[in-house]
Amino acid sequence: MDSQPGKRLNAREIAAKFRNDIATGVYPPGSQLPGAKGVAKGFGVGLMTVQSAYKQLAEDGLVVARQGSGTYVLDPAKGEATAQDMALGLRELQDQLTHVTSQLSDLRGRVEQLEAARAGDADENQ
Repeated sequence: MDSQPGKRLNAREIAAKFRNDIATGVYPPGSQLPGAKGVAKGFGVGLMTVQSAYKQLAEDGLVVARQGSGTYVLDPAKGEATAQDMALGLRELQDQLTHVTSQLSDLRGRVEQLEAARAGDADENQ
């Protein structure tokens, strides 16, 4: 758990790190994630931040929390997608969303330029 000096990760970023670790097989199905207290200390964040990250992973269907035992990567029933497959899919969706967001930003800039040019042409014609 190597956090960047001076940058505190938020729950979303910690969840993304564990999604990636699950997708790449660092934590295979059935394996236990590190204890939240240790993760919090390693990243220099509050325990609630890590608990929120683990909750996000559970909501994504990647892990299950077992009271008093820990958080485990789901080992799906035969024929269902593995947690690793799901994490890869989520990572691909994140990449696609980033790409679409970038394209929308570019389009917004172009529309603003066209509107400004159109307003300038209207001013010249008056």
